[in-house]
Amino acid sequence: MSSPRALDREALSQFFFDSLALSAWKRYGDSRWALRCNPSSGNLHPTEAYYLGPPVVGVSARAIVAHYAPREHGLEIRAQLDDAALRALVGAHGGFLIGLSSIHWREAWKYGERAFRYCQHDVGHALGALAVAAAGLGWRARVLEEPSSAELAELLGIAEQSGPEAEHPDVLVAVTCAGSHAPNGIEQRPLALPPSSMRWTGRPNELSPAHLDWPAIEVAAAATRKERSSPGVEPAASPTALFAPRAPGSSSHTLRALVRKRRSAMAFDGRTRMSREAFVGLLRRTLPRADETVVSAWPFEPAVDLVLFVQRVEGLAPGLYLAVRDPRRESRLRAAFDARFEWQREDAGELPLFRLRAGDVRSLARGVSCHQDIAADGCFSLGMLASFRDTLERGGAWHYRGLLWECGLIGQILYLEAEAVGLRGTGIGCFFDDAVHRTLGLAHREFQSLYHFTVGAAVDDPRLESEPAYAESPVG
Repeated sequence: MSSPRALDREALSQFFFDSLALSAWKRYGDSRWALRCNPSSGNLHPTEAYYLGPPVVGVSARAIVAHYAPREHGLEIRAQLDDAALRALVGAHGGFLIGLSSIHWREAWKYGERAFRYCQHDVGHALGALAVAAAGLGWRARVLEEPSSAELAELLGIAEQSGPEAEHPDVLVAVTCAGSHAPNGIEQRPLALPPSSMRWTGRPNELSPAHLDWPAIEVAAAATRKERSSPGVEPAASPTALFAPRAPGSSSHTLRALVRKRRSAMAFDGRTRMSREAFVGLLRRTLPRADETVVSAWPFEPAVDLVLFVQRVEGLAPGLYLAVRDPRRESRLRAAFDARFEWQREDAGELPLFRLRAGDVRSLARGVSCHQDIAADGCFSLGMLASFRDTLERGGAWHYRGLLWECGLIGQILYLEAEAVGLRGTGIGCFFDDAVHRTLGLAHREFQSLYHFTVGAAVDDPRLESEPAYAESPVG
């Protein structure tokens, strides 16, 4: 992690440039489309971001609420904050807030009811992208547990929106730039919200002249709206204490190069193998510990483990494996899984990595991921298995969103770690959860498969042309 940069125009620009900005343009024939640093299902990008923070020279002379526009790489000022409102929001931690929202229609026109789940995955990816960009500037990002959905909608100026193109409030993130001595660099204190009398400017563009109705999306959104939480109540225990800090290491890759060259693979070559060291190192980066600035952005106890379909990893027999991200959950997993599994502990350092069953799992990996070849042609693929019933019973229905966000955040780590070892990853939103459950011997909803991912050597389409994201670089 770098020495903290001061919050100025250049640093703020770099923060958005490394997290939510365009990363390239692609062209095929007469078609041209943009890619972004943060991935999205179908490259449809339902996630919107807002800056809430102090005045920055060259940006605004007043504290503001502003919408981030990726195409222009600019901030669109929506409202001004007075000094009292700014202090209530940001306090003394020397930073700013980022609010995220989703436009479900951006996914629903293509994916129907699945759009709600995909939108939540994308929020998780955005959280990971923000945390990585913050780390590159020596800053820390952390999700705030406290605000309700209604409060966040008021805070972002989207409370009055309605209809199929409405923005739905998701999550508020605190970004600490310098000067905080609180745990993880984020001040934990009651969040006071400014009065709802702020004057808002601007209106969203219309996306479509006509819409299809997907009632299940609205039902899911309403059922998982968040009520206000009391600070300190959640999480019940700090997840950062589960694993010791990593030993210092070296890397030939810069964070900036990784986040801007990240791509979603469309196909794998079906031959390339990755080293055991790279495989284990990639998984270890998903473990919750204090020095992992991306994972520690998530303030709740880790609820997601990784079911691995290992296909081409040197020194590791092909087969079905399990990486347990919270060792306290191992006994529950053993009790819930098929009693015939081996549970052979692999040498993976502090990572609890178990071989459940040896053998060729390519057909299985392809089958449970909607028969997509990309799940079988890489080095490995995985399903993210959430502690479903327990999490919802303890935290309420809104934690369904949180589980999907945690999956997306893990996915963002996997994307960047795959790039770092010369491979490529891609999220898989279409999968058969019941087939995964049958494979594991799960009979109830105690655990639930919520997202899939795969890593391998990408086969690029030579017909696609690449162009720079911006005509001139918007950062120094």
